[in-house]
Amino acid sequence: MKLQILIASVLAASTASAVAATYNIDPSHTYPSFEADHMGLSVWRGKFDKTSGTVTLDRAAKTGAMDITIDAASIDFGFEKMNTHAKSPDMFNVEKFPTVTYKSKSFKFNGDTLVGVDGELTMLGVTKPVSLTVNKFKCIMHPRFKREVCGADATAEFKRTDFGLNIATPAFSPEVKLAIQVEAIKSE
Repeated sequence: MKLQILIASVLAASTASAVAATYNIDPSHTYPSFEADHMGLSVWRGKFDKTSGTVTLDRAAKTGAMDITIDAASIDFGFEKMNTHAKSPDMFNVEKFPTVTYKSKSFKFNGDTLVGVDGELTMLGVTKPVSLTVNKFKCIMHPRFKREVCGADATAEFKRTDFGLNIATPAFSPEVKLAIQVEAIKSE
């Protein structure tokens, strides 16, 4: 009887660990973007072109982990003069702080649907809590990769001044809205 309990415990543990899957961020389908109000006249938008990282997801246990790295020098406003200025010590100081990172603390589910992620954003050497709202989440068997691919649309808001990005306030609002499109491919 003890042997059966031991075998059942081992099988349960191996089944539980087999449910969790790791997904690698697809850099050609992942672009964190941001926007901030400019003097009430217009909204300036930009994005980062280079993102990497992993997401581990256990949908059965409703848990996960996310570790994302953004190349700060890949910032793109669609205006080269602004891109150059954004990389300077006045703004993102990419020479001293080459990356922006996001590390999750917990995932939130509503039933079986992923609806949020609580984590920490590190920018300019400052780490603060930032919660993501997951507006859309879906996984499919990708026809080209022949592996599962998950995608999401997530949003968040934070104050850039909390991270020391103080330039041009209040002309540019300290409140920043994030919109993140992400796709990740299941590891083999």
